[in-house]
Amino acid sequence: MVTAAADQDEARARAQRLGLVEGLTVQEIGWDEDVDDVLRTGVEVVIGAELVDEDYDDVVDVVLIWWRDDDGDLVDGLVDAIGPLADHGVVWLMTPKPGRDGHIEAEDIADAAPTAGLQQTSTISAGSNWQGTRLVAPRAKR
Repeated sequence: MVTAAADQDEARARAQRLGLVEGLTVQEIGWDEDVDDVLRTGVEVVIGAELVDEDYDDVVDVVLIWWRDDDGDLVDGLVDAIGPLADHGVVWLMTPKPGRDGHIEAEDIADAAPTAGLQQTSTISAGSNWQGTRLVAPRAKR
């Protein structure tokens, strides 16, 4: 039997892999019914607040963007995502893992990131169906 505490521990552990800490403002873009709710819950537990949505009009520390192959042009999506991002902020691009519907090839992310003014730093497993790619502004631009 899985307990609520065990679920919360799993959620917190997944969110901590994103390098999040209490007090950060995290904006979520691209939510749909297929997103990883355990990760979302963990993010809220770790930061001690709810995620803000796409309509939030202040500066954010982290953008969590859920992106699938049929969501449009990735460069445009990333450019939109960095609009509200604070200096030294981070974009976590969540994409379906290989073999899942909506998967995006790693090369496509590697091509899109610099065009949008971002640099890829790492990729993690963010759950059973999603992987996360950490994107930041290159140091010369910070």
